Amino acid sequence: MNRSRAVSEFAAEAIRELIHSGAYAPGALLPSQRELAEQLGVSRTSLREALSALASRGEIRVHAGKGVFVAEPPAAVETGTSEIGWSFAEQASPAEIFQLRYGIEGFVAGLAVARTTPEVLDALADNVEALRRELRAEAFDAANRLDFDFHQQLIELSGNRAIAELIGRSAGMFLESQKLPFLRRERVMETHAEHLRILRALQRQSATSAMRAMQEHIRRAAARIGVQFATPA
Repeated sequence: MNRSRAVSEFAAEAIRELIHSGAYAPGALLPSQRELAEQLGVSRTSLREALSALASRGEIRVHAGKGVFVAEPPAAVETGTSEIGWSFAEQASPAEIFQLRYGIEGFVAGLAVARTTPEVLDALADNVEALRRELRAEAFDAANRLDFDFHQQLIELSGNRAIAELIGRSAGMFLESQKLPFLRRERVMETHAEHLRILRALQRQSATSAMRAMQEHIRRAAARIGVQFATPA
């Protein structure tokens, strides 16, 4: 781990501890970035990286021109036959996010094929195997991070900066949508099986198969929490 990342992770953990200690209640405004950086003894750059990581995990909300707020507890949302916690009801429904992911991430998986290398495929294979182990061990927080990393690696592999920027701005919603299927504990291994199919399509260098495998993964993940949506024939 490089020093910059280590510092930003320290800052993220320190902010998390402040929140969990009760110093800042849900919905509370955190100190300014200048004040936080001074309080934690880190640079503004490292602090911004820490805040970005916390926002991507839905622990804080960053509102341009207003500041950084502690995330409110997720509201209960009725979706089909499932009642789930969803923190982004004002921006989009779970169904809308899964539809967005179906279109974008399917395309991304197809693009990623052209940029894979043996080293990249080995890293993805390691991720898929680690996901299997963590799911078997019921270590769902670790499994969720691996799931998120798998999708992020494909986004980076696509080489499309516009897509990466768009998804980066909505990282919190993407991450939370990936957590939801893990609520169905009896079906968590399906995520591993679906990632394995995507990996095999990448290994075969089949852009069409990779796109379809990713779209099927997202459609099935949505269905596991009762979210159904129409897809093109």
